[in-house]
Amino acid sequence: MIRDNQKNFSRLHVVVDACVITLSYFFAWVLRFIGPFAATAVRARSFEQYMSALIFILPAYILLYHAFSLYEPMRMQGRRLVLSNIIKANSLGILITIFILYTIEEGNISRSVLYMFYGICILASWGVRMLIFYSLRNMRKRGLNQKQVVLVGYSRAAEEYIDRIRENPQWGYVVRGILDDNIPAGTMYKGIKVIGRIANLNVILPESRLDEIAITLGLSEYYRLEEIVALCEKSGVHTKFIPDYNKIIPTKPYTEDILGLPVINIRYVPLSNTFNSMIKRVMDIIGSIIGIIVASPVMLVMCILIKITSPGPLIYRQERVGLHNQTFWMYKFRSMEIQPEAEEKKAWTVKNDPRVTGIGRFMRRTSIDELPQLFNILKGDMSLVGPRPERPFFVEKFREEIPRYMVKHQVRPGLTGWAQVNGYRGDTSIRKRIEYDLYYIENWTVGLDIKILFMTIFKGFINKNAY
Repeated sequence: MIRDNQKNFSRLHVVVDACVITLSYFFAWVLRFIGPFAATAVRARSFEQYMSALIFILPAYILLYHAFSLYEPMRMQGRRLVLSNIIKANSLGILITIFILYTIEEGNISRSVLYMFYGICILASWGVRMLIFYSLRNMRKRGLNQKQVVLVGYSRAAEEYIDRIRENPQWGYVVRGILDDNIPAGTMYKGIKVIGRIANLNVILPESRLDEIAITLGLSEYYRLEEIVALCEKSGVHTKFIPDYNKIIPTKPYTEDILGLPVINIRYVPLSNTFNSMIKRVMDIIGSIIGIIVASPVMLVMCILIKITSPGPLIYRQERVGLHNQTFWMYKFRSMEIQPEAEEKKAWTVKNDPRVTGIGRFMRRTSIDELPQLFNILKGDMSLVGPRPERPFFVEKFREEIPRYMVKHQVRPGLTGWAQVNGYRGDTSIRKRIEYDLYYIENWTVGLDIKILFMTIFKGFINKNAY
C-alpha cells in the first residue's frame, strides 16, 4: 500500500511538473511579447509555433527531473538538495535547447523567452515543491500523515535507524518501541524503549494501529528472519528489512531479480549499466575534443617553455592502473629533470623536491601538466571525471593496506574527481580519497559529473598540495 501511494504521489508530481513547465514557458512568452518587454520584441514566429516546441521541451524536462532525483520521496530529501537538483536539471535543459537551436540554425526563436523560461521554471518548480513540503510538515506537526513504527530486533541497525529518524523529524516517523529476545524490557535508547519480546507481535499487532514494522535483527539472529517475516506479514502491516551489515557492506548495495531469485549485489555501480556507460563515453569524447581545442594555445606555450628550460622530452609517460585493473600509459607534460626509471618509481614527489624544474613547479601547482591526459580521454584510457589512477607499485601496496581500495578500478580513472575537488589531491590522506572515490562510483549521475567539472573550473586547478 505504501509503495502504491509513493507511485501515485510520483505520478501526481509528474503531472504537477508538466503543468509548471508549460505555464512557465507560456508566461515567459507573455512577458516577452505582450507584457513589459514587448516594446523591443520582434515576433518572427507565431504563438502556435512557440507552443509547439513544448512537444519536445516537456518530455525532455520531465526526463531531466527524473535523472536528477526530483521524484524521490520528499520526506527523505533536504530543501537545498532539491533546489540544487532543480537548478541542475533546468541548466542542462536550457543548454541542450540552445545547442539544438544552434545546430538546426533556428535563429527566429527568441533567446529572451528561453532565458525567462529558465528563471521562471526554477522558481516555480522550487515554489511548488516547498508548498508541498511545508504543507506535509505542518500536517505532521498536527499529528497527521505520520507513520507509526515498531522495530523488531535491537542491533546497530536499530540504533542507526532511530538516530536518523530523530535527526529528521520532517520524515514523520514515530518509533513506538523495540521488540527483542536478548535485551531486557525497559532498556532505553534515546527515548525509545524495548517493550517486550518478539513473540509479543501476536499481541501488539491486533491492538496497535501500526503503519510499518522494521526488522532490525542483528547479524547473529538472521536465522530467525523467515519466521519473523511470516509473523509480521500475517498482520498485513507493511514490513521492511533494515540489514545490520554495515561492517560487511559499508556502502549501498542493490538488488536484482534473476527469474524470481533476488540477488543482493554488494556494491551499486551505475556505470556498469551499458546505457550509463555509453552516455558517459559520449560526454568524454565531446568534452576531450573541446578541451584539446580550447587548451591548445596553453599547451603550445608549455611545450616551448619546457624545451627551452630543461633538456629532454616534452611529454612524460607513466604506467598507471585503470579500468578492470588494466595498465595504460598516462601522458603528462614533463615537470621533472630526467632521472633513471628505478629512481623515479620510488616515491611521490615531496615538498621542495629538487627533481622538479622551475616551470614544472608552476605546471604542477596549476595542474597544467595534466592537460595531455585529454588525449588519454579521447583514446578511452581515462574519463573526464573519475578516481585518479595510480602507479602499479602503489596499487599493490594500497590493496593490502586500505579496505575496498580496488573498487576504484570498476570505473575509468578521471582527469578530475570528487576527491580532488574536495581537496584530496597530492600529499593528502589516501584513505579519505578512497572514501570520496567510492561515493562517486556508487552515486554517479550525469549531474554529478557536471557538478565536479564546474567545481574543477572554479577551485580545482590550483593545488596547494602539488609539489
